[in-house]
Amino acid sequence: MPAHRVTTRHAQALYPFTSGGGLGGRGAYIGRDSDGGAFCFDPWVLYEDGVLDDPNAIVIGKLGQGKSALVKTLLWRMLLFGRRAFVLDVKREYGRLCESVGVAPLSLAPGGGLRLNPLSARPEEHAQIDLLRAITTTAIGEPIDQVEAAALREALRSVRARVAEPTLPQIAAVLFDPPAELAERLQTTPARLASETRRAALALQDLCEGPLKGIFDGPSSPGIDLDARLVVVDLHAVRDSPAVGILMACASAWMSAQLARDAERPGRARMISVADESWKIIQHGGLGEWFQSNFKLARQFGVMNLVVLHKLGDLQAAGDAGSRVARIAEGLITDASTRIIYHQDASQVGLTRELLGLSRAEAQLLTQLAPGQALWRVGSRSFVVAHQRSRIERRLTDTDTGMRIDVR
Repeated sequence: MPAHRVTTRHAQALYPFTSGGGLGGRGAYIGRDSDGGAFCFDPWVLYEDGVLDDPNAIVIGKLGQGKSALVKTLLWRMLLFGRRAFVLDVKREYGRLCESVGVAPLSLAPGGGLRLNPLSARPEEHAQIDLLRAITTTAIGEPIDQVEAAALREALRSVRARVAEPTLPQIAAVLFDPPAELAERLQTTPARLASETRRAALALQDLCEGPLKGIFDGPSSPGIDLDARLVVVDLHAVRDSPAVGILMACASAWMSAQLARDAERPGRARMISVADESWKIIQHGGLGEWFQSNFKLARQFGVMNLVVLHKLGDLQAAGDAGSRVARIAEGLITDASTRIIYHQDASQVGLTRELLGLSRAEAQLLTQLAPGQALWRVGSRSFVVAHQRSRIERRLTDTDTGMRIDVR
């Protein structure tokens, strides 16, 4: 046959063993891709190179497939690169990582002595109003009406005029007994306003005096270091509470405020924010919208939001198909340019393919992946990557100690 000259770009279609190459050598080492090459990842580098539209990522995988090990290893390696990390730990899995970094987790528990005032996260009035309304909506369990929304706004302004750090009990007290001037601003009487806002007042009171007493009912505890390299908020004590979504959102608000304050600081460290079981936030309409709006600020603040799920069905189950909550869940997926998918049951492949826009070949891989192996969809490119850990990292990420038999 006569010789034929062709570019390497076209030749790789003729020779199936020609690899397209990885993402380059800059970033944290993850493991080996299916071609045997080293796979490195850094969302900020890839964003600068035009590979990613945003730094956000979503990690999906069944129990025991290695997603938690990946997240902890990624944080550990990114910290070595000078990054910072913020983690909402619902399962109490990050103790060893905290110990290795030299920090203590912030444990939020009823009567535990650590108090988190959600309204202290942001000093701006508009930001406090938005979060106060979202918290009240979640505490009630359904949307607030116009009277309640206006009353919350005016109650907050009334308290802000008297104290530097408004708290939820102070807001509830104003709603129970509105001053005459507040009622006049809303063109009503104090008695009528108290009656119309009693639902919101009772919901805020229950947050402060009910099962979560001691967490929301006063100013934030002094001495909390949000500038640490690693900040882990331990929510294990309240993981089964219906209000855990509120706690997660309030903790996120704290960190968002810190990021906003750091936005203009030269040389600020990039942040990785990890939200495990984040469906517990978005299942509450008010908080879900607030969480999604923060998700969209990733590029402005230089933060990588990392959402961890067992399966995409968790997000779908947060709300009925076509509902506002369902749209928020799908929006979070859309706003994550990096999708990391571990082994999925055959029953989940169709939904995963649909929501993540996977090809048929990519979808078929999901049931064949071995533990520790994942399909990485980085922008428009795909890789099958086997995560590799050092001996030290295995100790930091091991969550199976309770299942081992001691044979000494």
